[in-house]
Amino acid sequence: MAGDPGPLRPGQVFAGCRVERLIARGGLGALYAATDLAAGELRALKVVAPAPGAADGELAEAARRFAQEAQAMARLQHPDIVRVHRAGQAQGLSYLVMDLLGGGDLSRYTRPARLLPEAVVLRLAERLARALAHAHAQGVVHRDLKPENVMVDWAADRVTLTDFGLARLADAERTRTGLVLGSPAYMAPELLAGQEADARSDLYALGVLLYQLLTGELPFDAPALGELLRQVASVPAPDLRQRRPDLPPALAAVLAQLLAKRPAERPPGAAAVAEQLAACRAALAAPPAAAADGAKSRA
Repeated sequence: MAGDPGPLRPGQVFAGCRVERLIARGGLGALYAATDLAAGELRALKVVAPAPGAADGELAEAARRFAQEAQAMARLQHPDIVRVHRAGQAQGLSYLVMDLLGGGDLSRYTRPARLLPEAVVLRLAERLARALAHAHAQGVVHRDLKPENVMVDWAADRVTLTDFGLARLADAERTRTGLVLGSPAYMAPELLAGQEADARSDLYALGVLLYQLLTGELPFDAPALGELLRQVASVPAPDLRQRRPDLPPALAAVLAQLLAKRPAERPPGAAAVAEQLAACRAALAAPPAAAADGAKSRA
């Protein structure tokens, strides 16, 4: 509900934190800036707190997913993944205490008029790939990689992958509701067919994000959800060179792999993607003559 402040109020002490202000309120949760009283530092406090009118079933499902999020994120220690300091339950609410991030999310850089320089985009994507490689090595799949879940703080040179609220341990039980979770434009085709998410579905989402940051458009887009899902499931991904012929063919090849319909045709892992993106970034920085000489030497 718009304007609903959630269950906590400024000045209230909750789970060892003093609430300072509401940052965001969703249908099944709220995020606050709060002072961690033991550390004396400002943190982000996330709680499961359904908006008025939420059904009991929604609350139970949100609490279950929240517990998965806490379990997953506790296993991740990476500079480009948001740090969780503690998690638990207090006053009947589940909560996470995390780093409070500065800057803003990547969504502002997905519009044609605000695209970032290509080298910056590739560096961001490379860092995200390495963060995903760490998560995947711990058995954690993000499931909802999209611009809104990537925070950038240019002054601090920070790129942070956030919101593992849909993350699941690779060996976790499948959801029993049959509900499609995630953001459809970023969901891999196999997820729409009801298959379990794995590292390769995260790589597909990374490909969608990278394509969007380079072109200002989604590879698949439609006003009707049904048409969007049809495109994701059956229409071949557009070739990057059709919209950005100025970019290296090697980069178009990486994107084609990431956006492959069949998971087996995608790269073998996020670490390999990071290396490919680093090579593409180096090619962008190389003078034309040097790039041509390198191509001849490989022939």
